[in-house]
Amino acid sequence: MKNAKSVLKQVFGYDSFRADQEQIIQHILDNKDAIVLMPTGGGKSICFQIPALIFDDVTLVISPLISLMKDQVENLIANGVKAVFINSSQSESQKNEILYNAKNGKLKLLYISPETLVAGMQTWLQEIPISLVAIDEAHCVSMWGHDFRPEYTMIRELRKQFASIPFVALTATADKLTKKDIALHLGLNEPTLFSSSFDRPNLALEVMGNIPKKDKVKQIVDFIQSQEDNSGIMYCLSRKETEDWATILRNNGIAAEHYHAGLNPDERAKVQEDFVKDDVPVICATIAFGMGIDKSNVRWVIHTNLPKNMEGYYQEIGRAGRDGMPSITRLYYNYKDVVMLKDFASQGEQQEILLEKLDRMLQYAEASTCRRRILLAYFGEELTENCGNCDVCKNPPAYVDGTILAQKALSAIKRTEEKVTANLLIDILRGAKTAAIYNSNFHQLKTYGIGSDLNWNTWSHHITEMKNIGLIEVAYDEHMHLKISPYGNKVLFENEKIQLTAFNREYKVAEPKTKTKKEPTPLSTQEVLFNKLKLLRRKLAVENNVPPYVIFTDASLHEMTLELPKNSDEFLAISGVGIQKLENYGRDFMDLIKTHLDDNRPKLTTYEETLILLKENKTVDEIAQARNMQSTTVYSHIAKLFQEGYPIEIENFVSQEEINRITQIVSEIGETVALKPIFEALNGEIDYGKIRLTLTILDRAEV
Repeated sequence: MKNAKSVLKQVFGYDSFRADQEQIIQHILDNKDAIVLMPTGGGKSICFQIPALIFDDVTLVISPLISLMKDQVENLIANGVKAVFINSSQSESQKNEILYNAKNGKLKLLYISPETLVAGMQTWLQEIPISLVAIDEAHCVSMWGHDFRPEYTMIRELRKQFASIPFVALTATADKLTKKDIALHLGLNEPTLFSSSFDRPNLALEVMGNIPKKDKVKQIVDFIQSQEDNSGIMYCLSRKETEDWATILRNNGIAAEHYHAGLNPDERAKVQEDFVKDDVPVICATIAFGMGIDKSNVRWVIHTNLPKNMEGYYQEIGRAGRDGMPSITRLYYNYKDVVMLKDFASQGEQQEILLEKLDRMLQYAEASTCRRRILLAYFGEELTENCGNCDVCKNPPAYVDGTILAQKALSAIKRTEEKVTANLLIDILRGAKTAAIYNSNFHQLKTYGIGSDLNWNTWSHHITEMKNIGLIEVAYDEHMHLKISPYGNKVLFENEKIQLTAFNREYKVAEPKTKTKKEPTPLSTQEVLFNKLKLLRRKLAVENNVPPYVIFTDASLHEMTLELPKNSDEFLAISGVGIQKLENYGRDFMDLIKTHLDDNRPKLTTYEETLILLKENKTVDEIAQARNMQSTTVYSHIAKLFQEGYPIEIENFVSQEEINRITQIVSEIGETVALKPIFEALNGEIDYGKIRLTLTILDRAEV
């Protein structure tokens, strides 16, 4: 059996696994089911693609979007992997050919949609030898999730049909409810949950609240113009807004297109294709855009309105910086957005949960707490230190020791057996005399009235903050009751210290500082090379009809500018370069790097040019011929280099016997700098060049 690490290097071009990847792969190879929670750009696909290349038979990948399948298949083919997808756009003959190849061992990965799965479960799917089933975007199985797809529930039947092979479910966004649903509705066999950190430290998080439209337009236009030709996505609440923003950007000289469900399929496909291939750098879109895009070089994401929940927001900002390079996310919101979204939520099913999730999103936007801590806490991950890469951290509010205050709230939750909402908790802490408190005998708790020194708004601020930093969790499926997290238990029982922000109703998120326009600074040679590599990548992408990032990611190109690979071994050492990509593109990129280095090499003096040839063991006559000069001139160069202390082996050019004869004549003639008398005294038997070298030796001996 192939070794997983060697497949990682030879096929995908990476030297080491990221967190959890190796354990997940081994778990699958051991024929066990798994649920994999990993952030966008965290390397989920590798977790099933490597087992697919190690197993003998086909790996079936169930994926919700055509564009997502297309992207992954293009990347696999670029790495020399036999992968293909089936979708509704293909003819029957194309599908039959794919199925024939799958049945006869000519494929390693077959991507299908959940709808295709349902159609084929009782027919062709039973004829394909399958080693592994991977369910991508597995959160689509959950009614609590933001992308529910009822067809995903049929995977449970597939699990029964293929009882002896491993199933792996993968997603980048799942709260506690969704995790439960994934395990339950997919019918997995005692799956092990692998949950990697959801932290994306390369993403800068910014929020701007209640900015007037005119100022908002100026800020966004200035920001995008400062990004030059970097790719970015603007998410808008409505179809009309996508069109309006695209028009605004184009009127300001920015190449932008809009994308929404009202466009016909051909128009949508073209916009997406143009964006993926870097033909259009900016897309103004509704939230449906980008779900199926693996584009690694999106450098910024802007939300022009408040998202409806944290899951969707996290997934959308996750489309930036998938290659790990620094990227910016910016959220604009106002209370008009909130009113509209609350109206939408009130009209749908599960309105109580939808409204609560919207409130959590608003709390994030209004927070005076490190935004990364809030995001991670929402997904059940503890971050005890502020991130330093969000707008709150860069403009920090005043902090107070919140340990005792938090312990009061947590103790009250504990004594109610974790069966209170946030509002009822505040009433208990403040000693309110309400029917809800007396009916439940909460007035008899030791913590009743323990926080009466603080008003209702102050407690509301701090309890929201405790949710935001992960001390308290909300059980959406238990009437929004508050639960104490493991982090909260540390504060309550182990006296772990925490800081909370001082309550200030006037606190406002800092607006971005206006930058004065500076004169453009010249690009460094490294930046110049990076741009050249990008142009070469684009040319090759056009020739191969694939997105540029399928050739190499920005991160790989950046590493090339640092390492300057000159041969196959050095090029293969670049992260993201496998054997297939070395064969396909290595020569082109190495030639460009060599040409760049030659063009930017500092200009050599005539002596240094001779020195280079000397180091190549060229003779004096060979150097003279190569440089189109007299041999005596070459000797004078050697003498000059020797004088200036370069490591010149003089005996390679004049023998000791010749040095002795010349030295004898010099002593007889007396001190001289002229060569002709010495030459004549030697009867012309030793040429001028060797005489010059010997005089140089004698001069140095006298110093």
